[in-house]
Amino acid sequence: MVPRFSYFPLITDKVRKHFVRHVHADHQEGEMWLEYNGQSLKWHYPIGVLFDLYAYDSLLPWSLTVHFQKFPENELLHCPSKDAVEAHFMSMIKEADALKHRSQIISNMQKRDHNQLWLGLQNDKFDQFWTANRKLMEHTNDELFKFIPFRIYQPDKPFIQRLFRPLGDLGEVMVLRNLMSGVVSEALDSESRLRVVIQGIEPPLSTPVQWLSEHFSHPDNFLHICLV
Repeated sequence: MVPRFSYFPLITDKVRKHFVRHVHADHQEGEMWLEYNGQSLKWHYPIGVLFDLYAYDSLLPWSLTVHFQKFPENELLHCPSKDAVEAHFMSMIKEADALKHRSQIISNMQKRDHNQLWLGLQNDKFDQFWTANRKLMEHTNDELFKFIPFRIYQPDKPFIQRLFRPLGDLGEVMVLRNLMSGVVSEALDSESRLRVVIQGIEPPLSTPVQWLSEHFSHPDNFLHICLV
């Protein structure tokens, strides 16, 4: 089984070794990329986000097409090594902490904490990851996250990311319905068939966004919301 939290370049070494023997020698050193139903899959999106976005109603196992040539330059970023995945992952964590804590937590963490976050993700070791990540999720009842790190995805559209506070101007608790109506109001239209999917489920629109951020965020500390 492939972890929803991971990224394809971290788990496809065996896939490459399996298929490369069947690839013409001229293309064996080409960058491998994945496709599903004609859709190129972005390596820098978590695997679970890609599945929810393009295959939410599909049965497992998820059948993908592996390519070693004709890299879609206009659709995908190159991933020269796992170092690129680490750089992207740590950049996301730093951005999330800037939104939640004005970067106060991540800037006070040591290099070994950063390594623990990355190695915990790379090796699918939750306890190792959470020991460091717990600090990034801390808050007090009187002081919630400053902003909720989130991105909203729709097929064939750029993701949406805006500033959104967990409390309203009058101190009221903001819920998922508030977030969606403020960013993609068409998703809540009575005639809309769009479903709001987070981590493979459809949470109630009455769920507080602070709670979702704490419990449904990916390891990059972002709440990834798919409209399907």
